[in-house]
Amino acid sequence: TMSCMANCSSSTYSGLSIAVQTTDCNTLPIISSWGGERYDLVSLPLTTSIAMGFAGSAWLTALYGGGSGWSVVNRLNLGLRPDGFINSSPVTTTLPVVFYPIATRITHIIQMADNDGTDILQCRWSTSNSGTNYNRADECSGVCSALPTGYVLTGSNCTVSFTLPTANLYYACSIQIEDYYNSAATSPMSSVPIVFLFYGYVASGTACSQRPQIIGVRPNRACIGVPIGVQLNETIIVETFCPNQAIVDFVTSSPLGMQHSTILNPSANTWTMVLTWTPQASQAGPQGFCAGAVDNSSLQSDPWCITYLVDYTSPNIIRPTVVQGSASPVGTVFANQSMFSIQATSLVGRPTRNNTNVCFRNATSNASVLCYDAGYSPNVIYTGYTIVIVTNITWTAGAFYYVTMDSGFASGSVFCHAESAPITDPTFWVFNIWNPAVSSTTTTTTTPFTTATVTTKPTSTTSINTLLTTTGIVVTTTTPITTNATTTTTSPPTTAAPTTAGPTTSGATTESTVAVMYPKDFEDACKQTVGTMTAVFSVVLMPVYALAMYATFTKVANTFNPVKIQANTRHKLRMKRILH
Repeated sequence: TMSCMANCSSSTYSGLSIAVQTTDCNTLPIISSWGGERYDLVSLPLTTSIAMGFAGSAWLTALYGGGSGWSVVNRLNLGLRPDGFINSSPVTTTLPVVFYPIATRITHIIQMADNDGTDILQCRWSTSNSGTNYNRADECSGVCSALPTGYVLTGSNCTVSFTLPTANLYYACSIQIEDYYNSAATSPMSSVPIVFLFYGYVASGTACSQRPQIIGVRPNRACIGVPIGVQLNETIIVETFCPNQAIVDFVTSSPLGMQHSTILNPSANTWTMVLTWTPQASQAGPQGFCAGAVDNSSLQSDPWCITYLVDYTSPNIIRPTVVQGSASPVGTVFANQSMFSIQATSLVGRPTRNNTNVCFRNATSNASVLCYDAGYSPNVIYTGYTIVIVTNITWTAGAFYYVTMDSGFASGSVFCHAESAPITDPTFWVFNIWNPAVSSTTTTTTTPFTTATVTTKPTSTTSINTLLTTTGIVVTTTTPITTNATTTTTSPPTTAAPTTAGPTTSGATTESTVAVMYPKDFEDACKQTVGTMTAVFSVVLMPVYALAMYATFTKVANTFNPVKIQANTRHKLRMKRILH
């Protein structure tokens, strides 16, 4: 039973069963883990501020420092926050066992998030001092500060740094995650425990020199919005680095109802497992998932953890469809263009993770030309539904570019800031750079007098449209004139004479890749059509006009005809006499 451990008189809480529904089970001998979840709905008074928890003693024997017992303690506080709302506690997820090599300095990040997006999250070591800790209870029993000497905990981002000294031993880590109303608050509003194990190992002589790595479109610690009742399909992709290295298992921590496929090997050095899950209404809010890939030498990848925010829709970047639409600029721009902007489907903010990049890539080579980390770069500005990118590069004249955005480039404004999907399509947002060197020229050559037939073609006409592109750049287009003129010249008898060649220029005519038409061009093109249609309409409508005019004049004549008026008057007098 999850029983009350401190300040129990403030509430009517009487305990909850710890019997859970199984979500994950792993039979690898060095893991042998089992996990599950349980949902209970309990009505409690707003005065509730209790420490509730569970104590046990079933530790495995190969535990560093022993461990006579263990406990987990949670602070449940229903008192109103300073902003007048009931507090939401932090949430966290981890793998039950995380493998690390011994004698190597390790930095391990513990995932934490809070539904109250403005809260300040901190984590600390659990303590057994019930007289001074926030929960007023023994929070960890025999595994308090159980890591070897030299460990460091950074509370603001819940990062643990340590070195495991001995192989084939487990090391317990007991942490409390707490939320503060703001940076000035001295006491947390709630406290959530997390206890898990590290396992130290020495790689075998036949093991790959590099551990497997989970890759894919979703980065570690991503936050993803998912609707209720809609099936989610998420693919975990693992990369291996040696010919005989194979993925044999996954260590997982899953929300209730999530199904895992068998492990597949679709290509060399690539392994996949598909997650299938349909969130239920009872699971609304944050749901965590963690996975670690284990290879055939018992090497484990770094944990890969994501948070699914159930009943929330992630913001999406709106695909540019027209000039001056959801993104600017598109089309042809100057080489010094420095302001770019694009819109999302909802309010967006800066991502909470670094290494969330927006990149400008050369469309010919796909090479990255310029990247900014949206997690911190001042060149990326978020304002309402719009993201503005300010560049500091001179683009190459005549080149074409496209823009890619990592998962979470646009992040939502609530909870763990649910992330936009990654944009990798090279046709999603494209633009090209105006090349001033592109122009039309004509070749003229002077030769000695001879008898010849010379055919000349007038050069061309050039029109300019300042309205087509998003930046008002002049785009030129050359239209050759199709009429030819033929001239025959006869020279005097041939005599030896010096030959003079006139200046020669290129006769090549180039045409811009952007077809344009000016208002004047449009007007000229329409003159003949408008004139023809005017004549046709006049011919067709003339009989109609004649009939209409005839009917109108006939009506007027009948209405104001004196004879007609007198006849009507006599008829009215006659009817009046008859009625009287």
